Amino acid sequence: MSGESNGRSDSPASALAERRRLAQATLPERLQAAGGLTQGVARKISRESGLPEATVQGVGSFYHLLARSDRRIRVCTGLSCALAGATEQLARAESLGLPVEGTSCLAACDVAPAVLEDRQVHPHCDETLLSELASRLETAPQQTMTAEAQHWRGHVGPQGSPPQQSAFGLDREPDFSGRAYRAAADLGSAGVIEQLEAAGLQGRGGAGFPAHIKWSAVLEQRDLMRYVVLNADEGEPGTFKDRELLLRRPDLVIEGLAIAASAIGAREIYLYLRGEFGGPWQSTVAAIERFETAGYFPELSFRMHAGQGAYICGEESAMLEALEGRRGMPRHRPPLPVERGLFGRPTLVHNVETIAAVPYIVERGGAAFRELGRGEAGPKLYCVSGHVRQPGTYELPLGVTLDELIEAAGGLVGELKAFSPGGASSGFLPASERTRPLDFGSLAEVGSMLGSAGVVVLNQSADMREAALCQLDFFQQESCGQCAPCRIGTRYLHEAVLGLDGENPGGPRLELVDDVSWQLREGSICGLGQTAPLPLTSALKHFPEAFRPRDGAGGS
Repeated sequence: MSGESNGRSDSPASALAERRRLAQATLPERLQAAGGLTQGVARKISRESGLPEATVQGVGSFYHLLARSDRRIRVCTGLSCALAGATEQLARAESLGLPVEGTSCLAACDVAPAVLEDRQVHPHCDETLLSELASRLETAPQQTMTAEAQHWRGHVGPQGSPPQQSAFGLDREPDFSGRAYRAAADLGSAGVIEQLEAAGLQGRGGAGFPAHIKWSAVLEQRDLMRYVVLNADEGEPGTFKDRELLLRRPDLVIEGLAIAASAIGAREIYLYLRGEFGGPWQSTVAAIERFETAGYFPELSFRMHAGQGAYICGEESAMLEALEGRRGMPRHRPPLPVERGLFGRPTLVHNVETIAAVPYIVERGGAAFRELGRGEAGPKLYCVSGHVRQPGTYELPLGVTLDELIEAAGGLVGELKAFSPGGASSGFLPASERTRPLDFGSLAEVGSMLGSAGVVVLNQSADMREAALCQLDFFQQESCGQCAPCRIGTRYLHEAVLGLDGENPGGPRLELVDDVSWQLREGSICGLGQTAPLPLTSALKHFPEAFRPRDGAGGS
């Protein structure tokens, strides 16, 4: 799992270029080992690595976990955690004198409110936990991700599904027999891709792009140096399914990656896990070691990479930039990653859930996978949080309704008011859409999206203005700032709502939201800016009463 192969010439110029590439690629790890971007660190690493000090400073300042390493406690302020009282817990932590700040979603929406201690996520933040953290921080050194122990797992269901009706089996023990890998070898590259097409497998990280087209595109490239990259950043608010897959069924992920690499002719596999995924990191490393001990995949190299805290790195080209040790800013297209991806080579990038579906498809056939869905192909891992009795991850046919999902999650707490069907990027839908299939096509019909299927349920107690503000704040904080429409537009939308009840005649105006949203959609490089207006525009459409100036307040 370690070491670097260059696959390049041994000439002095090539060797120098390779040393520089390696120094850049390992820069985030150097900064993490140094405890973040503290006083003098940039100069020290610059001298050791040969990289310009400005480069070290630029990379370190880009990532949350490196730039503010003194903030040892971070309370999640995502929508699910906000609904569970995160604001109150953040204020309580501040009153205790903790080195604390709010943070974006921690992929722990099912155990809200969540809190991050260094790089360890704790569920159900309350006064008792905060007092324990205060006591521990007086003497405890900073933790690193790989030393973290995961003390909890979320709920998964329905339990006890027959193997033939479950592609993921989150409630079953991992299988390290290698059956699917052997079946893939018998099928060959063309046969595996044919089964992916028959399965109708779409990308499950949000884009919904057909998987077989990606595989074919990489296979067709003339450059024979190719990579497979696992995107396990999982930063979309409301989403935590990949966390559970890596914790419970890392065997599916590793075997799926091995099948993909063999099918497209790659030998190196990079796994990009978000920096707070300590438990998933450990279980993934253990799974790789189990397969290697059994003698499987000897020709493949698995390389683990820890993210350093940046939602934008969930965008595949930004993640490739991060893997190369730079600021995680999306690349312009073309070329696509399948043509020029990691280190300029053809690269297949997949989300955790997408790649974990591959073993089932290879073993049982694409048609069997397709039949597990309804209007669209296959089963889906839905994350449900918010005002339900049993938040968790549920494997259900792609195309179930919200009512069915709520029933699986133990029922609704209160009366349904609204829901977010696919994370912050999908906006809000009213209760009247509760019987609409939660799939790619049906949600697109009403201007929303399935995304990563991070479903957040809001009951009658929810303030839709505050809910929209929560999502707008997320996009403003997580914009990488590369393109002006996103950098300025996300701030404008947020401030327009904040100023609704205040005397701010020269400030952002709510009536210009449509114009600003158009600029964001048309001018942003990546999906963050393109979808950032949805929480506000959808809330204004379905809940206009929430955005009227309140009694005693001036207009903006």
